[in-house]
Amino acid sequence: MIGNTVVNITRVGAIARKEFIQIVRDPRSLCLAIAIPVLLVFLFGYALNLDVDNVPIAIWNQDNSQISKDFILFFNNSRYFHVYGYYDNYKDLIDLMDHNKILLAMVIPKHFSHLIQSNGTVPVQFLVEGSDSNTASIAKGYAESIVKNYNTLLMQKAISRFGVMNPFSIKYRPRTWFNPNRESKDFVVPGIIAVIIMIIASLLTSLTVAKEWERGTMEQLIATPVKSREIVIGKFLPYFAVGLLDLIIAVIMGTIIFRVPLRGSIILLFGLSFLFLTGALMLGLLISISTKTQLVASQVAILATFMPAFLLSGFVYAIFNMPKAIQLCTYFIPATYYIVVLRGIYLKAVGIKELFPQFVFLLIFAILVSGLAVAKFKKKVA
Repeated sequence: MIGNTVVNITRVGAIARKEFIQIVRDPRSLCLAIAIPVLLVFLFGYALNLDVDNVPIAIWNQDNSQISKDFILFFNNSRYFHVYGYYDNYKDLIDLMDHNKILLAMVIPKHFSHLIQSNGTVPVQFLVEGSDSNTASIAKGYAESIVKNYNTLLMQKAISRFGVMNPFSIKYRPRTWFNPNRESKDFVVPGIIAVIIMIIASLLTSLTVAKEWERGTMEQLIATPVKSREIVIGKFLPYFAVGLLDLIIAVIMGTIIFRVPLRGSIILLFGLSFLFLTGALMLGLLISISTKTQLVASQVAILATFMPAFLLSGFVYAIFNMPKAIQLCTYFIPATYYIVVLRGIYLKAVGIKELFPQFVFLLIFAILVSGLAVAKFKKKVA
């Protein structure tokens, strides 16, 4: 017992035991609570790939010289493109785009090799299927980069052939920190963990109090000498254990299956995760207490967690690209801070000093939502 004015551990334990028995007696719900995070990690981890590789490109080579074929090889040998096929008219290229077979088409003009050899400017046309503007822009950038590399090779050959030394040169030597291979899974998987924990944790507890009201067992619970905060804490604890299990599974899957490097402190990771998990579970309890029906509670929980966590947390879309008004909204979304924590610990190995602002917010979030849940719960029949 921690003082009569705070909580009675015996009564909290009794409520927690009762809630745990209900969870065990409903194995389907328990299995879903564990299976859904596993399924979501698999689906998001493999399906949500932001890398643009192996872009299908169609070629119309009007020159058919060895030089033009060497130019095409620059594209075919790149990991960013693969040649879908060779064609000899615009109609075929447009048909391929209409049927979503290609993303780019390259048209090499006649006399390509002659103009190259005579140091002339050669206009090579690229047709871009722009219905997906983001992917089209990335593919267009890849094509421009390959053309620049080919131009550099031609200049080097010309300098070597004529014995002319280039007195000035700037060598671009990029070095990517934290994600040197620039793999999207290293960026996506930590975000997936945050979104899944937010959704699952809120859904787990959003039904627990509403279920009591619908079954008519809340009156029996109210008739006991148990305090409101003891009921809330007792209902929270079993679901915290389930949520913690989901978190462990998600972290293991991200590290072992998707091979996302966990460079930072696992103790710090779980310490800050406890705060986020507590806040998310208490948010679900607050929703359950406020709605009193399972259907409405589940709908409100999904609306309050999935949409903000997926769209406005920086999980997929960069916050700095959002309108200013939307950027202000992101400051009030807990997943925004937890994603920074996960990516910081996973990829950058940062410590509590760098993550102190996120720690403060998650602490406030957990305390505030817990307080609201206890205050909202009234030990009387509505």
